[in-house]
Amino acid sequence: MQAVAANAQEIGATTACAALCVPKASYYRSIRPAPPSSSKARPRPARALCDRERQEILAVLHRERFVDKAPAEVASTLVDEGVYLCSPRTMYRVLDANKEVRERRNQLRHPAYKKPELLATAPNQVWSWDITKLLGPVKWTYYYLYVILDIFSRYVVGWLLAERESASLAKRLISETCERQGIEKSQLTIHADRGSSMKSLPVAQLLADLGVTKSHSRPHVSDDNPFSESQFKTMKYRPEFPDRFGSRQDARAFCRTFFDWYNLEHRHSGIGYLTPEMVHYGHAKKVLEQRQVVLTAAFQNHPERFVNKPPQPATLPDAVWINPPKKEESDSIIIP
Repeated sequence: MQAVAANAQEIGATTACAALCVPKASYYRSIRPAPPSSSKARPRPARALCDRERQEILAVLHRERFVDKAPAEVASTLVDEGVYLCSPRTMYRVLDANKEVRERRNQLRHPAYKKPELLATAPNQVWSWDITKLLGPVKWTYYYLYVILDIFSRYVVGWLLAERESASLAKRLISETCERQGIEKSQLTIHADRGSSMKSLPVAQLLADLGVTKSHSRPHVSDDNPFSESQFKTMKYRPEFPDRFGSRQDARAFCRTFFDWYNLEHRHSGIGYLTPEMVHYGHAKKVLEQRQVVLTAAFQNHPERFVNKPPQPATLPDAVWINPPKKEESDSIIIP
């Protein structure tokens, strides 16, 4: 604007603004003196509440019977009793002027749920289980697939297909799976989300009788149960997974074939491209040693093809976490 003002007297404001690409309105606005600021206070409307009335409203809102009620509820209660002080909106304005606008209702405050932090360094230390729906032959029909997964080996230790979600079925599946895997007291932790079957009293009593520790995800946090969610995705993204199952027998046949493939053939990236069965039943070390023999022979035959270092097989993790602690916390944890 200073350049425009310097040239405006010689060549005119219009020409100067055009040459410097400045809108004329902006130039004239810049040289126009600012209007004097008005220090006159805004007049108080004639219908405004006086200070005494505001204090009376505030006192009513502070009464024991109204202190935990919303202004709309307070106003309705007073009208039912033949008393009108002001509108609910005015009550909010009075509360806001006194910095008291907050949740007034007396309602349950949910506790801050602790993030589950579970560690497995061997099979049968931590299991994760969940239930997923499989679409039936017609709309609004489902089959419920219960799956229990060992998070260290990714081995599906037990599964069950039913036409309903039931705590008794979950109890039976967990009991039979623990017996089949030879679970001893204080050996195992079972993690699940907060579904009705997972939190049911029969399941909780069974786990207590078996000496199994129970763990639950935080509400609305699917990341707290990642291994079961990942396994369900692997199943539902298989090429042969159908849009719908024609019958319960059809769904059971698919699940039997899938879990055989998943446990015995599927090379899982999270466990060094071993199968879950190899890890769960202690064959991983032998398989990795055999891989190393093959890779060492390949290196000896053609060392020039391996530029950086001799090839190494993918390793099996020493520890598997659900929600590993932060780095500063994990530095002090000693993994056996």
